[in-house]
Order: sequence, then C-alpha cells, then structure tokens
Amino acid sequence: MYRMRQWIAAVEAELDRELALERLLGSDAGRSPASKRITHGAPARERTTRGGPARHAVAWEEARARALDGAGRPVPVVTRELDAALGHALAGPLTALTDLPPFDTSARDGWAVAGPGPWRLRDGRVPAGGQPEPLDHGTAVALAAGARLPVGAGGVLRREYGEAVAGDGMLLDRSGSPGVGGPGPGRGRDVRARGQECRAGEMLLPAGTAVTPAVVGLAAAAGHDRLVVHRRPRVELLSLGGELPESDPPRDGRVRDALGTLLPPWLARHGAEVIGRRLVADDVGRLRDALHGSTADVLVTTGRTDVGPVDPLHTALAESGARLLVDSVAVRPGHPMLLAELPPSPDGRPRLLVGLPGDPLAAVAGAVTLVVPLLRRLGGHVDPDPESHRTTTASALPGHPHDTRLLPVRRGAHGIVPLPSDGPATLRGLAVADGLAVVPPGGVPAGAHVEVLDVPGL
Repeated sequence: MYRMRQWIAAVEAELDRELALERLLGSDAGRSPASKRITHGAPARERTTRGGPARHAVAWEEARARALDGAGRPVPVVTRELDAALGHALAGPLTALTDLPPFDTSARDGWAVAGPGPWRLRDGRVPAGGQPEPLDHGTAVALAAGARLPVGAGGVLRREYGEAVAGDGMLLDRSGSPGVGGPGPGRGRDVRARGQECRAGEMLLPAGTAVTPAVVGLAAAAGHDRLVVHRRPRVELLSLGGELPESDPPRDGRVRDALGTLLPPWLARHGAEVIGRRLVADDVGRLRDALHGSTADVLVTTGRTDVGPVDPLHTALAESGARLLVDSVAVRPGHPMLLAELPPSPDGRPRLLVGLPGDPLAAVAGAVTLVVPLLRRLGGHVDPDPESHRTTTASALPGHPHDTRLLPVRRGAHGIVPLPSDGPATLRGLAVADGLAVVPPGGVPAGAHVEVLDVPGL
C-alpha cells in the first residue's frame, strides 16, 4: 500500500509538471507573432529529450529572428563622455557641430605662398594651432602640416619642393609644376579646404552606429564632448547545478566551470554590462527566487536546458509566469537552448532569459544564436551580427543530416578548413578557430561559399 501511494504521488507530480509546462508554452492564440512565425522551408521539428514532452525545434535562422523580435525596444538612452561611450550604440544621428576642417589648413610641412613665385620669405613659422598674419601678394611664410592657411595664401609649397636662397630671402619653386600659389584661398596644391569633409549641421553617422575608437575621434573632431547612446543591456549569469568547481584540477567526478570564465568577457565584447554571476543549486524555489530578484535586462543560464526528470529551469519558468519564445533549435551543437520572456520587473521593465546548454561549445553555439542578436537589438545597434561574413571553403564541411551545424573553422590560403575537436563538450577547436561556419543540413562541398561568425577574441 505504501508503494502504491508513492507511485500515485509520483504520477500526480508528473502531471502537475506537464500542466505547468503547457502553461509555459501557451496556446497558439496567446503567442506573439515572433513565437508563431516559422521560416519557409525550415519547419519546426519535434524533438523528445530524456523522456520528457516533445519540444518543437525551430530552424536556426528562425531562432535568431525570434531573439531579435523578442528583444522589443532598445534599453533607455544615457549621455556618456567620449571615452566612456565606446562599445555603445548611438541613440541618435551624430551631426557635425563645425565645418571639417573648420578653416583652410596646410596638408604638408612647407610654405604658404601668395601669387606666383619666386616669393619673398617672411620671418617666422606658423605652427599648428597658430593664428597667422595675412600674406601679401608675392610673399611666403613657413608653416607646419595642419596649420591654418594665412589669408591671401593661394596654396602650399611642400618643403621638399622649395629652396630658400640664402642671403636674399627668396623662396624658389623646384617642383616644376606651375600655379602652386594661384588666386583664392584653398585653390592651390596641398591645401585642405574648409568644409572639405563636412559642413556644420551635416549628419555624419546614423543612429544605431556602434561607437568605435574611430567614431570617438570623428565626434571629437566635429566638436562633441559627449555622446547620447543606449546604455549597455544589464546581464546576469546564472550557473545552474552548483556542482562545478571554480579552481584547481577537476576531481571526484566533477569538471571545472569553463563557462563561468568564458562567457562574462564574451558577453561584454558584444555590448553587455555583466552585473554578476551566481551559482544556483538544482532547487526550483531558489532558481525561481533568483529569476524574480534579478535586476538584469537579460538573464543567461548555463546547464539544465534539457527537459527530463530533473528539470528545475522549465519548472521555475512555468511557476514564474514566463513565456517561451524558443524551446530547442535545430542546430548542432547546442540544440536544447531556450529563450523566454519573463514577467516585467516591478518598475515595468521587460526582462528576458536565455538558457544555454552546459557543454562549452554547445553554450557558445547557443550564445551566437540567441544572445548576440538579443544584445545587439537591446543595445540599439542596427546590425544584429556585425562580425558575420561569407567566405569560400577550402575543403568540404561536414553537416548534420537535418540540422544546421556551427563548426569551428580556420582560414587557410585557399579558404576555410574545419577543425577537429568540434564536439559539444570541447573547447580545443574553438580556442584556435577563426570563427564558426554556419553549415546547412547535409554539409557544403569544397569551393562553396558559407557564412562565418567571428567569435570575439579569436
């Protein structure tokens, strides 16, 4: 009788869990367009995992599209000093506050000259940043590259082309090219005319442009001290299970936590502000509390994404009132990844969760599939994947019969080549790879073009 009561209790618990999962998945009527849309020619496939209910694996491209759609509006805007704006996205167009150059300047070290030569040399030299006196017709004055052109000057004679005649104070043109000192400022050689690059009020860069060192330099040249950008999405990393050691060689049947050191800088490289990392034991209540109490815009979990007898993640999501947007992707490695929309924070801020598999390469595959597009869209970037390019294969790339495959590759003289050590639990191939090739089902032959995702730091 006791065993019968145990069996009945176990069955009831399983039924309760499946009902919670059904509520988590929701009906078609309650799903967003993103959660219902399926890429043409790449339908969702049912996948049964560890004896749990069937999961509908969506195509790899569809999963990335759902991540973009699920992100919604970018995070709020902030004003940052130029150096602090690096890595953010512009929240509005960058416009010039001045003409560039703001005045006619010399492109070379040499002499500013007025009229045709030879010229009578004036004493002194105009430095960059100096305020030169006007030049009379038939005279010249030495000046540095970048210096303001004197009023009356018609051009610049480079230092290597000029000859100052000792004793009589004259400058001769040895270039053999006539007209260096022609009429009108900025009309001669080696002069950068005012407004040559842009005019005040002109749009230099559109909203959504990533702020790079070159963008910071352009903004400074155009007169800006600060930039209005989208703040970085706040991300918290939750390592599920709590059984992974963080130091010393692995022992006692446990392996080191590679993802705890790999993911934070990787997420930061893609625009995240990583606000913390926590180890969470396999306890539904603790995980539910961690989800509820986090101040992150995006929570990223590692491990426990498979549906099975021990499934704290799906259960905690169901009990938290979350809604799944992606629950398994037709990609190898990393297929049991998931994306969920969490209930808003108390201040109404939307929150999302990405569940990554616990195997290292599978987690990286999940990150490039779901996390990167999500962070780019939340951060206000216009390009969801700026480090993707198409290149030629030097040899055939093996594929999965049905799923997309993300394969570590290295560039060779004749194109990319696959690397060994490409299993879901490995990192050795990724450590020497130039990127991840997006291999369609069935593989690609040598000489074909394939998309390659650059992985930060590789």
